[in-house]
Amino acid sequence: MGVRWDEVAVVSAGGILGALGRHGIGLLAPTAPGGFPWSTFAINVAGCAAIGILMVFATEVWSPHRLIRPFLTVGVLGGFTTFSAYAAEARDLLAIGAVGVAVGYVVGTVLAALVAVQCGVVVARRVASGGRGTIR
Repeated sequence: MGVRWDEVAVVSAGGILGALGRHGIGLLAPTAPGGFPWSTFAINVAGCAAIGILMVFATEVWSPHRLIRPFLTVGVLGGFTTFSAYAAEARDLLAIGAVGVAVGYVVGTVLAALVAVQCGVVVARRVASGGRGTIR
């Protein structure tokens, strides 16, 4: 199978939008040296909630165009969320001896991200069902 250039294009466009959003939030809420990286934490948790919501609608509710999922999931949310900054910030915290903050950040991010995905799924299903608890 050859390269699907339309998919490459939509993932690239989405990635630009997501990365711009992430960078903007980072500029608005910078982290003090040795402090808990709240902006990256919030970005990653929000992105996980969004993927939970999106996957319910994209797989259980709608039949979207084939380029919508790669644009939104891999592109926008992939560009918005950031494992690399998460790892680098944890390393930086360890390097300056803020071990408790680093451990709290690493463990807290993983736990909050998992909860956020599940909450996104539950909320999306509830919204899609009109509050009945089941989708059509």
